[in-house]
Amino acid sequence: MSSVFFQSTLVAALVRHYEELVAHVWRGPVARWSDRSMAREVVHEVCTELIAGPPSQPPRVPLAFLRTVCTRRAIDRCRQEDRHAQWVQCVETLPEIAAPASTEPGTLLWERQRLALLADSIQALPPRCRDVFVMHRLHGVAQQDIACHLGISVKTVEKHLRLGTDSCRASMAQQLDALGWTI
Repeated sequence: MSSVFFQSTLVAALVRHYEELVAHVWRGPVARWSDRSMAREVVHEVCTELIAGPPSQPPRVPLAFLRTVCTRRAIDRCRQEDRHAQWVQCVETLPEIAAPASTEPGTLLWERQRLALLADSIQALPPRCRDVFVMHRLHGVAQQDIACHLGISVKTVEKHLRLGTDSCRASMAQQLDALGWTI
């Protein structure tokens, strides 16, 4: 049997059962969409995929095949939406970055260069000290939570913060001095 024949059989089944497939996806195992538009999009994606590249073997029961493919595509879409929602929720919890004091190009360049020097200074810290410093100073995690998360005492967290801050200040001062800049 030629691929053109069973491709046309699948397309004919799609055309004949389009609304039934939309209803199947809309009411199916991932019935979470308030309107049928998302279910239509899923069935449409399946249509375009099957027209672009039909399966290598003809399905025995085209309608059952189409239902299975549509259901799996709907599940994939729901998972994708969940991942996107988690990402958006994660981004919303990130700390706000203060806007620069000036929008003049020279000032912006100066601030970016200082930020790059600070990033280099933080990267040069010992690993545990860097972890504590970043968690507390950049992400605002409480010292007690850091101690619990890393399995160290609060005093050790305080020590790492002090050493990290002192090291970053000294490194920044040294780098800025080497460039002939002032803080």
